[in-house]
Amino acid sequence: MLFKVGFAVMVVFFVQCTVNDKPLPIFGERFFDGHDTIYHAVSSFSLLDQDSTEITRATVEGKVYVADFFFTSCRTICPKMKVQMKRVYDAIEEMDDVVILSHSIDPEYDNVSRLKKFSSRIGVHADKWHFLTGNKDSILMLAQTGYFASAMEDKNEPDGYIHSGAFLLVDRMGRLRGKYDGTVPEETDRLIGDIKKLRLLGE
Repeated sequence: MLFKVGFAVMVVFFVQCTVNDKPLPIFGERFFDGHDTIYHAVSSFSLLDQDSTEITRATVEGKVYVADFFFTSCRTICPKMKVQMKRVYDAIEEMDDVVILSHSIDPEYDNVSRLKKFSSRIGVHADKWHFLTGNKDSILMLAQTGYFASAMEDKNEPDGYIHSGAFLLVDRMGRLRGKYDGTVPEETDRLIGDIKKLRLLGE
C-alpha cells in the first residue's frame, strides 16, 4: 500500500515539475486589443501534398506541428535536415495530434509526383508528414512572413536557392513556439522534448 501511495506521489511530482518548467516563448509581434493579447500566428495557406490532398491552415487547426523548408534537389543542408526530421517523425508517429509540414521552395520542380517518390524513399505516411508544393511566390512569402524563416532564390548558390535549416514548432493556435537547427541532433532532441511539453500543457 505504501508503495502505491509513494508511486502516485512521484507521478504527481513529475507532472507538476514538467508543467512548471519554463514556458516556451511565443515568437513574433503581439498587441493588446483591449481584452486579450493577440499573438502572431502563421498566415493562411493552401498547398498540395504528395497525395494531391489540399493542405490548409484548417488541416492543422488544433494540432501541434513542425514546419520546415527544403527542396528535393538540394545538395547542401537538406539531406541532413531530412535525417533529423525522420527522427521527429519516428518520435511522433503514434501522436494523433502532431504532424509535419515540409514545404518545397522549388515547387516547379518538386511537383506532386516527385514529392510522392521522395516521401516513399524515406518511408513515411502522408497523413503524418506532408510534403507540400504550390505557388512559389506564396511559399517563399509564407516562409518569410509566416514562419520568419529565410527562403529565396539565389543564382549565386550552387542549387539556385538559399534557405534556413530551421525546424519551426507551431502550437494548436498557429503560434510559433520554437526554432531549432534542423542539422544538429541535439537541437532535434530539444524539439522532440518541446513537442511533448506542448502536448502535456494542451497548447
